Amino acid sequence: MWDDILQFIDPVLDAGFIIGTVKAVVIVVALLGIVPALVWLERRLMGRFQVRLGPNRVGPLGFGQPIADSIKLLFKESIIQSSADKFLFHLAPAVVVFTAIVTFSVIPFGESFTVFGEKIGLWGANINSGLLFVFAISGMGVYGMVLAGLSSNNKYSLMGGLRSSAQMISYELTLGLSALSVIVMTGSLNLIDLVDSQKSLPFILVQPLAFILFFIAGVAETNRAPFDLPEAEQELVAGFHTEYTGMKFAMFFMGEYVNMVTMSSLVTLLFLGGWNSYGLPLWPILAFAGKVFFLLCVFIWLRSTFPRLRYDRLMTFGWKILLPLCLFNLLVTAVIKVL
Repeated sequence: MWDDILQFIDPVLDAGFIIGTVKAVVIVVALLGIVPALVWLERRLMGRFQVRLGPNRVGPLGFGQPIADSIKLLFKESIIQSSADKFLFHLAPAVVVFTAIVTFSVIPFGESFTVFGEKIGLWGANINSGLLFVFAISGMGVYGMVLAGLSSNNKYSLMGGLRSSAQMISYELTLGLSALSVIVMTGSLNLIDLVDSQKSLPFILVQPLAFILFFIAGVAETNRAPFDLPEAEQELVAGFHTEYTGMKFAMFFMGEYVNMVTMSSLVTLLFLGGWNSYGLPLWPILAFAGKVFFLLCVFIWLRSTFPRLRYDRLMTFGWKILLPLCLFNLLVTAVIKVL
């Protein structure tokens, strides 16, 4: 019996297991902590874009407003339709948040360092097919939106879920093919290798078209304006989360903002050189954070600037414009690589 107990305890006390557990906890807490800060940033920036102040009453500069909203949603009554599918209704927001957090687990955000003889990398996990893992898990997030639409027994929710799945299928192709141009150049799916390949020059200078296509598809994948057709308040009330209240409602927004951080990080890793500072006197993690912060501001800027696309134009833009450009760019990249 003691041998069985020791066999169970030994892996738990292993340094690698402890470091991995600590990194997982830190990443989850950091992501969930970024969400209210990002909500505050979006409200303040949109206020400036619209020539107004934004939240400025609760706390200094209104920073307490997201905290107040979180407390309100935490204690708000959860209302479920009697005709809804209870199990799927509860499962949908959990799927959205879980996939968003797991996707970020392979995102590296700095160089590794050594503490007490143990090498610690600034990432949750370093796998050779990290980019493929990101696409696979992030693609599963749409299941949460589809389940929310199906289980709510609401026609607006159903239309939002169907729009979300159609949009994901359309723009996932552009996302993958534009990233494939970078993979052809580096020959690796490992995200750290992709950053190391940009030590002298970021790929945005070598692949400007792929960068533009990837970023546009990334905005569409996160369901952000002007590609927020699955929600489309003027048409679908609130889309797939129309029937949700309280913390379940908040979980959908948590997943959206975490996906924004993940997509900004992925653009930084693929095209902006990751944590490479290119001569600027910055710590690697600060260089990475600065680039991600800039891209998050661009997300907000796009929401404040462009009107929502009409649904048929959304599909046309994805299939007839972005996809042919991706194929053309990939062909040119392959020919140059071979020659």
